Amino acid sequence: MEFKNLPKVLGLDVSTKTIGWALFDMVDKQLLELTHFSPVVKPKPEDKIEEHLKKVIAFEAKLKEVKGLGIVEVIIEEPLLTSNNLHTVGTLLRYNAMIVKSVYDVLGLIPKFVSTYNARKYAFPQLVKENAKGKRVLFGQYPKGCDKKKIIWEEVRKLEPSIEWAYTRNQTLKKESFDMTDAYACVKGYMQKEGIW
Repeated sequence: MEFKNLPKVLGLDVSTKTIGWALFDMVDKQLLELTHFSPVVKPKPEDKIEEHLKKVIAFEAKLKEVKGLGIVEVIIEEPLLTSNNLHTVGTLLRYNAMIVKSVYDVLGLIPKFVSTYNARKYAFPQLVKENAKGKRVLFGQYPKGCDKKKIIWEEVRKLEPSIEWAYTRNQTLKKESFDMTDAYACVKGYMQKEGIW
């Protein structure tokens, strides 16, 4: 059977700077691609909406490259709306809607959404432990204020030892690595939460 004809699921972690991208084979649950997409628009438009529209056009070109690969499901991590800055929340929601429309226009699919919490909880159930108050919660065994993104990265690194991660000159992980692991968790978490895997 050809690689193209096997059904696939694509996970996206969307932010206005970087989109985490995780492509899995739906049947054997194998990771096929884990990367990120960080379009830079040049010259940079003065208008933020125009800049976002141009980034979306670049993202659509990336989607067109995988159009014939048999993607049957797209999972997007719901944007975290905890910012006190309503402008930031509004911008993220607007950009997210543009990406959803691109997925629909290019792939003909209506994306499914999963919260960050559920993505992590169902992708990595071993991280659900009792906290100091005896309540079973995600990251329950870790101290308050722990680096949750780094913990998730560690889990993905254990499962996918062949992935090469990008580091800064100071040997710290580049932010894009966390966008990638969030996209990974959103596929695994959604598929396991829904009982598909």
